[in-house]
Amino acid sequence: MTTSPPQSIFARSLCALLVFASCALPAFAQRNKDLARNDPLNDPYTEADPELWAKAGIVSMGGFDFGNSNTKTIDEQLPTSDIRWIETKHFKIGFALGTYKVPQKEKAKILAELTALSEILPEVDPKEKNLDPWLRLHMYARRCEELYDRFLRLVQVDESVFPDGTKPWDTTGTYWGEGPYLGEKGKYEVLILATEAAHVTYLRDNFGLSLKKSQRWNIVSRQAISVTIHEKQGSLKVDTAMHAHVAFNLGHNFLDGFKFYAYDSPIWLREGLGHFMEREVSTKYNTFDGGEGSVPEMTKKDDWGAEAVKLVRSGKAPRMAEMIRFKNYGELELDHHFTTWSMVDFLARAHPDEFAKLIKGLKGITNAEGYADGSDLPGKQRDLFKDLFGWTFAQFDEAWGAWALENY
Repeated sequence: MTTSPPQSIFARSLCALLVFASCALPAFAQRNKDLARNDPLNDPYTEADPELWAKAGIVSMGGFDFGNSNTKTIDEQLPTSDIRWIETKHFKIGFALGTYKVPQKEKAKILAELTALSEILPEVDPKEKNLDPWLRLHMYARRCEELYDRFLRLVQVDESVFPDGTKPWDTTGTYWGEGPYLGEKGKYEVLILATEAAHVTYLRDNFGLSLKKSQRWNIVSRQAISVTIHEKQGSLKVDTAMHAHVAFNLGHNFLDGFKFYAYDSPIWLREGLGHFMEREVSTKYNTFDGGEGSVPEMTKKDDWGAEAVKLVRSGKAPRMAEMIRFKNYGELELDHHFTTWSMVDFLARAHPDEFAKLIKGLKGITNAEGYADGSDLPGKQRDLFKDLFGWTFAQFDEAWGAWALENY
């Protein structure tokens, strides 16, 4: 198995392969030992108080379907993992990491997060230096919801447009998918585990997979899209690295689920959006998707703008006309990662309205009979670039290159 660089994260296929100090809070230590460790009554920040749950946007803290089973079954399958569960408006999350001692380099970021969280959950101390598992669970719930909101802003959509999922599309009006969660019927699922062994067991028991790296998976039976991660990869023991890695994978999953996951979106857009959302969290920790059985090219460099400029100046930058035809992540080389990120950065910053329309135009395509039809995505991209921007692919490359030289 290839080991990721210390500050990189290694990723693969529909999956993302990449990228604690045990000092408990007094409240955390004083749990009710007659209850299961992950019982919501043991949560020192809400104590299962319905009013606090409502204020924090919590729907439940366990007892729901997850993966191809449910939280109770998964607790039985992974009895030593100590998974804490939370369900929010758009997510179902399982979190099994331990207490995290905040290093100096992360203090400002985490102080800001805890300050915001303390306005919702009064028991949260913004200056806390040791983040216990319950606190980290609440932090990840908030982080995931913020990433969801970020995607909605990127595509410029109010979630009221999505159907409630109770009946199929009648082929009239704009197709927005099959359900309320960006077009999916099921909420987005995130499982963060502490060990590779637990990760492998979960993927095997739920999806029949035998993989050791982060995995994205479409749960067709429930129309829910998941990502499973364990922290024994790359730099994922660093909280910011894990936060960024979650953002990368959710960027992929949001795009896949947007207007319903009926076909794969263009590789350049999926990977570029993943990088874009990840690097909004941190530019230091980066994830790289690769094909099944292949090892993706990776780097510890964090100034990707400078790398994009080098490619433009050398005349060696990948061309959009080439990248629209990529079929799998194994075709991506390091220069493609720099370029897809920068191209999405260009579109999102310089042409946000047209970028939103581009994504909407590439998702939810239907044929005359009302069935999903992603059979001619290269042609659809060509038409959208011309209609929205007035560009051929070559003209897009030129516009992007000029912007990169001016802005990085």
